Amino acid sequence: MNSSSPGTDFALEDKARILSEALPFMQKYDAKTVIVKYGGHAMGDDALARAFARDIVLLKQSGVNPVVVHGGGPQIGAMLERLKIKSDFADGLRITDKATVDVVEMVLAGSINKEIVTAINQAGGRAAGLSGKDGNLVVARKLTRTKQDPESRIERVLDLGFVGEPERINPELLNTFIDSDVIPVIAPIGVSATGETFNINADTVAGALAGAMNAKRLLLLTDVAGVLDKDGALVPELSVPQAKGLIADGVISGGMIPKIETCIYTVEQGVEGVVIVDGRVAHSVLLELFMEGGFGTRISASGIAV
Repeated sequence: MNSSSPGTDFALEDKARILSEALPFMQKYDAKTVIVKYGGHAMGDDALARAFARDIVLLKQSGVNPVVVHGGGPQIGAMLERLKIKSDFADGLRITDKATVDVVEMVLAGSINKEIVTAINQAGGRAAGLSGKDGNLVVARKLTRTKQDPESRIERVLDLGFVGEPERINPELLNTFIDSDVIPVIAPIGVSATGETFNINADTVAGALAGAMNAKRLLLLTDVAGVLDKDGALVPELSVPQAKGLIADGVISGGMIPKIETCIYTVEQGVEGVVIVDGRVAHSVLLELFMEGGFGTRISASGIAV
């Protein structure tokens, strides 16, 4: 005789149903690579960080191959302030001189990377921290940007110092990890062909890795629900042409533009779908991958759920 109360029975049945409904999604991603860019509010909240680590371990143990790429802008800023190193920005990008790039590498490839590795290990996984320098994973070149003077209309080149962009991805080292039970955690530091260190935007590194590794999905964890339409409602699906149109119309603006540009680039490299996910919500990675309809805004070639 079952002594559970009706309320308890319902709760158990509800949990069982949720687990059962996740099965087709687990099969969909079985043995597939999923790149997760981890940053924003989720990195600064202990409870969210623990939930994220558990989600990544669950993915690996469910047969998915997660690769984590992380940012760390606020932590870099705090360390530069502690060391009294002045940091300037141009068009939202940190101008990175030699002193700054040394601090960036120390914070990203050092303290932040190892905190994430430790959290995943404590959640029962086996994580290993890397930067783009390891195995020449991310060979980079200097990023060049131009800015037009609003009065003279003359364009000038912005010197961003040691800010780079991926020139070539060598995924052999990551493939070795994927064939094992190790979860790679990657700091977005690149190295030039001549050995210079470059600070690279984490979204950009995640997109380049997703394309080079033929990933099934790229998830970009952010501090917003996803792409919002002109009325403030979440847009669950976008095709590449629709995404470009929303940028041209000004619906997508500000800091969301470079994220969407990364999404578009990644899809054009052959990745099936890129999703902007609200990292402020616990277990948002699982909700996106294993829930009907997803959880954020998915950008794909056709805009049809895949």
